[in-house]
Amino acid sequence: MAVCTVYTTQLNPTCSSISTPSKSHLGFHQRQVVFYSTGKRATRRGGNSSSISTSCSPYVITCSAGDSQTVVIGLAADSGCGKSTFMRRLTSVFGGAAEPPKGGNPDSNTLISDTTTVICLDDYHSLDRTGRKEQGVTALDPRANNFDLMYDQVKALKDGIPVEKPIYNHVSGLLDPPELIQPPKILVIEGLHPMYDSRVRDLLDFSIYLDISNEVKFAWKIQRDMAERGHSLESIKASIEARKPDFDAYIDPQKQYADAVIEVLPTQLIPDDNEGKVLRVKLIMKEGVKYFSPVYLFDEGSTISWIPCGRKLTCSYPGIKFAYGPDSYYGNEVSVLEMDGQFDRLDELIYVESHLSNISTKFYGEVTQQMLKHSDFPGSNNGTGLFQTIVGLKIRDLYEQITSSRAKTPVQASKA
Repeated sequence: MAVCTVYTTQLNPTCSSISTPSKSHLGFHQRQVVFYSTGKRATRRGGNSSSISTSCSPYVITCSAGDSQTVVIGLAADSGCGKSTFMRRLTSVFGGAAEPPKGGNPDSNTLISDTTTVICLDDYHSLDRTGRKEQGVTALDPRANNFDLMYDQVKALKDGIPVEKPIYNHVSGLLDPPELIQPPKILVIEGLHPMYDSRVRDLLDFSIYLDISNEVKFAWKIQRDMAERGHSLESIKASIEARKPDFDAYIDPQKQYADAVIEVLPTQLIPDDNEGKVLRVKLIMKEGVKYFSPVYLFDEGSTISWIPCGRKLTCSYPGIKFAYGPDSYYGNEVSVLEMDGQFDRLDELIYVESHLSNISTKFYGEVTQQMLKHSDFPGSNNGTGLFQTIVGLKIRDLYEQITSSRAKTPVQASKA
C-alpha cells in the first residue's frame, strides 16, 4: 500500500499530470504527482505513486512505497535497566533472531529481524562523548540529543519511507557515518527519551517504561559494568550519582505517559533484604488503551492476593506471592499485577500461567514455552522475565489487531 499526502493546488485548465521525483533532507526518495481532471475518472499508476480524481480540482500527491504503515513501539529506561534483554524477548515472540544490519557498521546499535527493527535512540545524540564533556552535559540531557531528526526519521519510517539514520559508536564515543534503515513491520525505538518529545510520543502505537528502583539498579549496574565492561566500583558509584539529577528531571517523568510500566523493587518477603537477589516486580497496565486489554489474575477488577506454592508449584525460601487489583497511576486508571519471589522450576510456571487471563497467547502454555526457551536470560526466574514475556505477547496481539484494522479501512484521500 502506498502512503500518500494530498495537497490542493491552483486550477490548471489544461488538465494534465506531472510526476517529479524528489529527495528529502532525510535521505529518502519520494515522488510527487500533480494531476488535473476534466471530470472523467482517470488513474495514473507507476513507480511508487498513484492518483484518482473525478473533477477538475487539481491535487499534488506525495507517495511513498510500503506494504503497510509501520507499527511503532517505544521502550524507555535508564542505562543498565534491562532494555537489551527485553528486546531479545520481544523479537523472539515474533520469530527470527535479531541481528545487526548485514554488511554494515560492526558497531551499529540497530537490530533487525524478519518482522522487527530495533533502533537505539543513542544514535540521535547531537554531541559525541568529548562534546558532552566540553559542554558539561550528560547523554540524558535533552541538549545532547537531536529530537528534530529523531521525530522526522521515526515519522518517515512509520510512513514507509527509508531513512539514513546516524550511528552513535559506544566504543569510540564518536558519531559514525549513517546507515540505511528500511521501514519494518514493527519499529521499536528504545533508549532514554522515546516519550520525552511530544511529537515522537504521538507517533507511538504502544509504549513501555522499565522502572528500576535505585537499590536494584545499583546492583544490576555493578554486575554489568564491573563484569562485562571492567569498570571499578568507585567509577560506577560516581557515574550513578552524576546521572541522577538528569535522570530525575528528564527520564523518570516519562513513565507517566507509558501504556505499560514494569516496576522492579526489592522483595518484601525477606525482612531488611539488602542483597537484591529476590525481586518484587509490578506490571502496571493503563486502562482504555486501544488494542490493549490488561492482564488479570482470577477475576478482572477484583483485588487478589495469592500464594501459589504447594503441590503444583515448588517454592524454596522465601516463597512466591502474587497480587492483582485496580489502582491509580499518575491520574490514570490502571490494573496492577505483582509477583514477589522467584521460580525454582520454570516448567511449573504453567500452573501460574493457567490462572492468568488476557495474556494474548496463541496456545496453552506459550508463556511457559517462551520462558523455558530463554531460561538463560537475566530475570527468567522472576517477575521481570515473566512480565517482559507477557508484554511481548501483548505487543504481538496489538500489532495483529492494528494491521487487521488497517486492512479493513479503505484508503481515503481528501482535499487539505
